[in-house]
Amino acid sequence: MMSRFLVTAAALALAACASIADPTKDWTPEQFYEAARDQVIEANWLEAIKYYELLEARYPYGPYTEQGQLEVAYAHYKDTEPALALAATDRFIRLHPTHPNVDYAYYLKGIINFRGEKSLIHALFGFAETMWDRDPKGARESYDAFRELVERFPRSRYAKDAAARMRFLVDAQARYEVHVAQFYYDRGAYIAAVNRCKFALENYPRTPALEDALGIQAKAYKRMGLTQLADDSMRVLRMNFPESRYLREVEEVKAAG
Repeated sequence: MMSRFLVTAAALALAACASIADPTKDWTPEQFYEAARDQVIEANWLEAIKYYELLEARYPYGPYTEQGQLEVAYAHYKDTEPALALAATDRFIRLHPTHPNVDYAYYLKGIINFRGEKSLIHALFGFAETMWDRDPKGARESYDAFRELVERFPRSRYAKDAAARMRFLVDAQARYEVHVAQFYYDRGAYIAAVNRCKFALENYPRTPALEDALGIQAKAYKRMGLTQLADDSMRVLRMNFPESRYLREVEEVKAAG
C-alpha cells in the first residue's frame, strides 16, 4: 500500500512539475493568439513573438495560426528586426496569397523598407560622402510593395496611404540622383554627373528634381566644352522653368581648361 502511495505521489509531483514547466501545455489556438495580442498591446515584442511562434509550432494550421504568421511580422518590425520582419511578410504572402489580410502584408512590407533604408536618408541630408555611391535598394523595394498593393487591392484601406508614399518615394529617389550628380559635378567628374542627371530625367520626369537635373546637366556639359548639348539642356530648362536660377549659373560657367 505504501509503495502504491509513493508511486501515486511521485506521479502527481511529476505532473505538477510538468504543468509548472509548461503552463501552455493545454492551451487552445485562441489562447496562444490572445496571449500574443496582449503582449503586443503592452509593446512586449519578444514575448509576443514567443507566443506567435508557439502557436504555429503547436497548431501549424488554422485561422489563428495564419493571422499570427502575419502579426509576427509586425512584432519583428517593432522590435527593430527589419530582416526578420521582411522574411515573415514574404513568407505570409507566399503561403497565403488569397488571405483576406494579404493586402496588409504588402503594406507592411512597404513600410518596413520605407523606414529601414538608411542610405537614401543619408544621401538626401548630406551625410558621409561614402554614402553617395550606395544604391537606395530599400526605397525601390518599398515602392514595389506599395505598387503591388495599389494595383492588386485598389479598394484596400491601405491603398490611399500607399499611393501617397509611392509619390514621396519617386520624388525622394529623383532627389537622390540629383544629389549624387551634384556630388560628382563638384569634384570634376562631369561625365558621371551627366549620367546621373540623365537617369533622373528619364526615370523621374515629373518630379520637382527635374529642374536641378537639367541645370546640373547643362553646367556639366558646358564644363566639358560640349556647347551644343549644354544649349539643348538650357532650352528645355528655359521652357519648363523660365525663372530658374540655373539659367544664370550656366551662363557663368566656363569650360574646363
